[in-house]
Amino acid sequence: MIQRLNHCNWPALESELDHFGNAPMPALLQPEQCQALIDSYADRTRFRSRVIMQRHGFGQGEYQYFDDPLPELIAELRAQLYERLVPLANRWSQRLGFEHRYPATHAEFIRHCHAAGQTQPTPLLLRYGAGDYNCLHQDLYGPLAFPLQLTVMLSQLGEDFRGGEFTLVEQRPRRQSRPDVVSLQRGDAVVFAGQYRPVTGARGDYRVTLRHGVSRVRSGERFTLGLIFHDAQ
Repeated sequence: MIQRLNHCNWPALESELDHFGNAPMPALLQPEQCQALIDSYADRTRFRSRVIMQRHGFGQGEYQYFDDPLPELIAELRAQLYERLVPLANRWSQRLGFEHRYPATHAEFIRHCHAAGQTQPTPLLLRYGAGDYNCLHQDLYGPLAFPLQLTVMLSQLGEDFRGGEFTLVEQRPRRQSRPDVVSLQRGDAVVFAGQYRPVTGARGDYRVTLRHGVSRVRSGERFTLGLIFHDAQ
């Protein structure tokens, strides 16, 4: 895991995030790591809650939030990715005129979350069957929110499922919304802006809002890992 992150082209990834609000990370997880996470879905003792999406109008499908202590792989990935992404998050805050700055380490950020009453872990596994989908949304769980998050595909497109494209929609002021569809193979990840990002205009930087979701799964079963850096109330 550490070696894979060290070999990532971080300047190129940051540039893509700046220009498009999302950036792929191919082959972030190995197939055996993906399968181990899928297999863990049946063990309810690993999770703090289970959400049936259609009961809440979120779409169709289900997901489960991991409980503390997080699996070692997820805790390590969450901490190391945060440290790689926090410089960009702070540059975005500065460009948008926000006073808030994010601390250098994820452990310190989590201490800030807990002080604000956000004490519940947010990494989650999502399971979709044929006909399932996820409505456009933002993963906000309290006053503190890190502006970037990650989705990792655990199933194999074309073998385990068809359809189910990861979809981002960017809402731009006084302009029509812009969609972006990201195709992921097993082990691939996408880093994306979970709430907003800065865009440079004729009068300087301004904020655009993003929402993400999943299109309808045409057949099979689709599992993903969602990695959110802030905790929940």
